[in-house]
Amino acid sequence: FPVLMSLPLTAGFRRSMRLCRRKSRTNQQSCYSRCPSSCYSTLAAPYEEVVRYQRQPADRNRLIILVGPAGVGVNELRRRLIASNPRDFRSAIPHTTRVQKTYEMNGREYHYVSKETFENMVYSHRMLEYGEYKGYLYGTSIDAVRTVLDEGKICVIDLEPQ
Repeated sequence: FPVLMSLPLTAGFRRSMRLCRRKSRTNQQSCYSRCPSSCYSTLAAPYEEVVRYQRQPADRNRLIILVGPAGVGVNELRRRLIASNPRDFRSAIPHTTRVQKTYEMNGREYHYVSKETFENMVYSHRMLEYGEYKGYLYGTSIDAVRTVLDEGKICVIDLEPQ
């Protein structure tokens, strides 16, 4: 289970951060003795000013990841964002081990691959994210994201945490 430590108030702000994981309830060592000191280097400035991002012409496009549990609308938000401005936004085409349906085209809805190929992509760290649904593997490859970014578009994907 994760250990959540609250640190003392500094300049009127409460700082809390997940610093390390507890191995067992009997091991009561402090997080300071279990985690390397580099864990705490980020505590010097835990807050960062939020300002509107102004993309410069020389800047590469970014990847936007929408994260939320099933049913909260991240998939719908992704679809609406892309529909509102398809010139700037596009989704990466995911990979799957599912059998291709007759009306589907490889490379349009999914990249259809064998389970062995998919697992090789996972083991060689070529998948940005992946999971299993109804016995089939689904995931987004780094190459699929790069394809969208190389087209000069902003890549938008949605994830369901598991």
